[in-house]
Parts: sequence; structure tokens; C-alpha cells
Amino acid sequence: MRGTGVAGGREDATFGWVLTSYSGNGEPRARLCGFPRAGAHVGPRGCKGRAFRGVGGIPLVVLRDVHKTYRIGKVEVPALRGITLEVEEGEFTSVMGPSGSGKSTLLNIIGCLDHPGRGTYILGGREVNGLGDAALAAIRNRMVGFVFQSFHLLLRMTARQNVELPLVYRGVPPRERRRRAEEALAAVGLEAEASRRPTELSGGQQQRVAIARALVGEPALLLADEPTGNLDSRTGEELMELFSRLNRERGITILQVTHDERMARYSRRVVRLQDGQIVSDGPPHGRPSPATRDGCMVPAREDGGPGAGTCVYSAAGDAGAASPRIGGTGAAQPGQEG
Repeated sequence: MRGTGVAGGREDATFGWVLTSYSGNGEPRARLCGFPRAGAHVGPRGCKGRAFRGVGGIPLVVLRDVHKTYRIGKVEVPALRGITLEVEEGEFTSVMGPSGSGKSTLLNIIGCLDHPGRGTYILGGREVNGLGDAALAAIRNRMVGFVFQSFHLLLRMTARQNVELPLVYRGVPPRERRRRAEEALAAVGLEAEASRRPTELSGGQQQRVAIARALVGEPALLLADEPTGNLDSRTGEELMELFSRLNRERGITILQVTHDERMARYSRRVVRLQDGQIVSDGPPHGRPSPATRDGCMVPAREDGGPGAGTCVYSAAGDAGAASPRIGGTGAAQPGQEG
């Protein structure tokens, strides 16, 4: 029986380098590495979401002059009008805008659920504009994890079985599916709830199961469409803290659509749309200063341990902005205005 290790790899026209490794019980496991930078080493530990890069180190997501128009009867409705956007690996980005601004259309194109009408879309170094439905479905299964406002869990299945589903479609063996699903549930703090069905879980727990399902395939990109929309504000902030931790500790690239400024403050970048065009692109309002450790998501102490200094907010500038200050005790509260 083989031990843990690498057996080799192969090039795939759609996905790039596919590495074959072996788990501790000797079961083969194919991992998708995408298109690493020229000369980069592809190994069993480097073949996760962070390994997805464009050829020559270009950003993970590249959109160039992307347009999308829908036809309703005889009327043409422009949804996107010349979107140019890049998202580097490891970013946590929020997309904001009023209803009808093109947020969901943009997310659908990035997630390969829809085609651009005009323009160029490159994901992981590969142009996906001309790919057929089967290739796009395979990319969605292997490169993109989705989290929706509605949790879309199967009620007859346990939390672990729901998380396993993407791996079922990949043909991953049952023992490996179970192990990876349990790891994903542990990553979102739900290892003790693996045998419960969705009806036995709170709304916040159900969304965590959905996040674990999105993570179990080790995607290059996690897309979230209004992930806190069905949650109360406190549970929504807990979910954003989870996203921040996954981004910070695992380097997972996250792109979320949200209408809530408080939730957008947890990201490091906010892209604002209006009438299908980008009108601003920069740090969120009220983002803590770089001097504050990890964006005030944890107590500000040099050694990273528990500390007395925390980040709170004081009003400054216009009504939509805030500036950070350090002081007080207790947990950090991003978005709290004083």
C-alpha cells in the first residue's frame, strides 16, 4: 500500500496541471492545481486554492471590457457596460450597488453561470468565453465554490452528506469524501453537528454548512451572493468573521455581493456598481487603518495573543465613513460606530 505522497501529474487543456497524490490509506486523490506561475513548484501542499494562478502570474480573475445585455421581448436591457476588473488570489472583495446595477450578473459571469455578451473573461489563466456548457460545468465544480443567500441544503441529508455532494459529482471515493467533508465542517466550527439535518440547525449553522460545501472541493475562488441576507445582524457578523478568518489563515480568495455596508467592512476592497458600470474601487468605508492588526478582526497585540487593545470606531468625515481608534477591552466590533 502506498503512503502519503505524490505519484505524478498531467496537463489538462481546461484545468491546467492535475496532480495525483495518495492519502494515508493509499487512496489516489486528484487535485487541481490550475496554471501555476512559470517555474513554480507544484506539490501536494501547494495544490490548493492558493495554487490557482494565471500563466505568468496574472491575476486569478481578469475581466476586460465585459458587456452583457438581456432581451425582454423586443426590449434590450443592458446589465453590464464595459466592466474591466482584476481580482488577485488571496483577496477578499465585496461588490456593492443598488438593485439593477449588475451585481448578480457580474457574479454569474465570474462563476461561469453565464457568458459575457462581449469582452474577455480569464479565470486562472485560461480564457473561458468560448468554452461549452460541459467545460463550464466542470470549472464550476472544481474551481469555484458558491454560497447563496438561500442555503440550498437538501433537507433529507445530514450536514456531512450535504457537504459531500460536490465530491460525489467528481467521483471521489466514499471514504475520502467523508474525511474531506468532516475537515470542511471542522473549518467552519460545525464538526459536532455533522450528523444533524438542516431542520435541526439554526440559520447561521445552515449557512456554515453551505460554506463548508463550497470549501470542500478546495476551490480557487469562493463566490457569495448576499450570504447574510437571511440572517440577523449578529449572526451575519459572525459569518463575516468566519469569512475573514478563512481569507486570512487559508488565503482563500473571496468575492461577495452585499448591500450591507457593515458586512462590506470585513472585506479589504469594495467595488461599487451603478447602471452596469464600476463607479468606485477601493477600501471600504470605515476600514481600520493598516496599523491595526488584521483589520481589527482580532485584538491588536504584536504576538497575536489575547490583548486589551481592541478596535472601535469613531465618526469622521462624511456620514458613510468612520475612522478607527484603539482603546477599551473586550471583543473587536467591526462596523460599530461610537
